[in-house]
Amino acid sequence: MSAVIDKKLLAPLRLTSLFDEGTLEYVASQVDGIGAVSATGKINGRLVVAFANDPSFQGGALGAAEGAVIVDAYAIAMKEQCPIVGIWHSGGARLQEGIGALKPFGDIFRVMTHASGKIPQVSVVLGPAAGGGAYGPALTDIVILGPEGRIFVTGPDVVRSVTGEDVDMLRLGGPEPHGRRSGVVHVVSLTEEQAMADTRNITDLLGNQGMLDTSKISDIDMGALLPAQNNRAYDAHPIVDSVIDAGTGIELHPRWAPNIITTLGRFGGRTVGVIANNPLRLGGCLDATSAEKSARFVRMCDALGVPMIVMVDVPGYLPGVGQEWDGVVRRGAKLLHAFAECVVPRITCVTRKSYGGAYIAMNSKALGATRVMAWDGAEVAVMGPLAAIRILHRRRLAQNYGWRFAKMH
Repeated sequence: MSAVIDKKLLAPLRLTSLFDEGTLEYVASQVDGIGAVSATGKINGRLVVAFANDPSFQGGALGAAEGAVIVDAYAIAMKEQCPIVGIWHSGGARLQEGIGALKPFGDIFRVMTHASGKIPQVSVVLGPAAGGGAYGPALTDIVILGPEGRIFVTGPDVVRSVTGEDVDMLRLGGPEPHGRRSGVVHVVSLTEEQAMADTRNITDLLGNQGMLDTSKISDIDMGALLPAQNNRAYDAHPIVDSVIDAGTGIELHPRWAPNIITTLGRFGGRTVGVIANNPLRLGGCLDATSAEKSARFVRMCDALGVPMIVMVDVPGYLPGVGQEWDGVVRRGAKLLHAFAECVVPRITCVTRKSYGGAYIAMNSKALGATRVMAWDGAEVAVMGPLAAIRILHRRRLAQNYGWRFAKMH
């Protein structure tokens, strides 16, 4: 949306652009003195509840009245068992209310937590989401960041005065820190219009999951997508794109832990989540960050009843001191836990190799996979053949090396 639009019009225009034309009905309309509005409407014909901060009043700051608007919106969504979308543009707590401004945040966080896993929750951040307002989006299933979106707990002025670091809002809470480093943001949109389109698409995928129509599923020639050399790196995105229906895929966290791909899309018209190791990055190894990313995705799909397809090509866990210190054990355990307690149907296909502990972690049969398949020529083993030879025959190899070394002298 144009930057010259009157702020007074932002919240209504954003809600209008979210819903199908002519379906918006206000629950809490724009009123002087209240910095939030809420409404019901339809996305592709399905009921959705939404709320929006109103930046025309005190920058969309949250106080008791705004908190009540959001809590009431959640009550409607829970009653109707439909998705809820939050359009965030808030400078944080309304300071004029003093300590009383903090309670609404607790109320909002409580209803969000109670709704978790029961209804889809989508956040689109189109301006600042500061202070307590940063945790609102973080508690939802999906976070979409618009071009002016900024998410941070403490703003640049506080950071500068306390730590001496000179930083602006973009570097503190924009697309780079949250799209690539922290993993807070699932989707970064280049324009506000694109952000609203992404919000509609994701809300439709999660709230209108559809029925499987096998006539829409076409065969995949996996051999044409895999390199002829077994040790050659390749981009797994074409494999993911070949699995889902054309034009339906939305990749989540594309720049955070890119060694694993997490995508929502449709398979024969039915919403599915697709996870794939990406050998083009870190050889497709699992590491601490990719394990956490995958676990979060698995839990969301399981909670919202989304079946999963897991495309596996993994040589193992990434070794190194940095990984151990970064919590690969703790964060890797999250992925094991997520798959082991998962109840939705989930199919695994080993495309090229699956070794060691990473084999177990990537939705193995032992963790309860619905079905495990392997492409012709795929390898499933404790470790790769060269590594196994070095361990199992290290004494003989050492003796042979010593004999050859002695002969040289």
